[in-house]
Amino acid sequence: MDWTATIDIYCERLSPDFWAEPVNALTNAAFVLAAIWGAVTARRLGVMHPVAWLLIVLAGLIGVGSFLFHTHATVWAALADVAPIWTFVAVFVLAAMRYLMGMPPGRVALVSGLVIAAGVLTATLLNMTGGTDPATAPDPLNGSGQYAPALLALVVFAILTRWRGHPSANWIAAATGVFLMSLTFRTFDRDICEALPLGTHFLWHLLNGLVIGLLLQMFLRTADLPRAR
Repeated sequence: MDWTATIDIYCERLSPDFWAEPVNALTNAAFVLAAIWGAVTARRLGVMHPVAWLLIVLAGLIGVGSFLFHTHATVWAALADVAPIWTFVAVFVLAAMRYLMGMPPGRVALVSGLVIAAGVLTATLLNMTGGTDPATAPDPLNGSGQYAPALLALVVFAILTRWRGHPSANWIAAATGVFLMSLTFRTFDRDICEALPLGTHFLWHLLNGLVIGLLLQMFLRTADLPRAR
């Protein structure tokens, strides 16, 4: 694999230059602001739990990784982009099951194993059917389909917390709605380049920064975490 190969998949990028996507690059500040918001709230509430602070750090790293991708636009930068995102998703899902749903560690491990197995099976089936080859099967979702598990997890948590009357219900419902909007803007970015040369991917950043901020606030304020007195 050529880690330095360039990637051009967004309307705003018209050349391989570092600042070819200034709006897409700079709007990643939304993730850093979400992390700062979370850090301020954690300090104010006396939340020192390592999982909470891991989520805060990962939120900031999402912004850093995405900035690298929208400036360098290479294969290695793409990895720097997606790694913090999926690490945040994995940690958040595990933390939510444990500290919001109250699942014992053993059940959390079992559910996690099933989710990982389902993900591996899905990826295998896509490769077997050629679904990941854009030459034989163009992606109508412009790569947004990879975020379907994250959307599904939010929907499931929104339903469960509402059903249980958990104080996190409104936070998760709001985050789910905003995430759905952000996915819509990400999906249509490629198809509207002629009408809107800037594209809409920058809205994915701004709205996703809000999603991360809402999830951090929800977790810090409503999760069953030890707090400093």
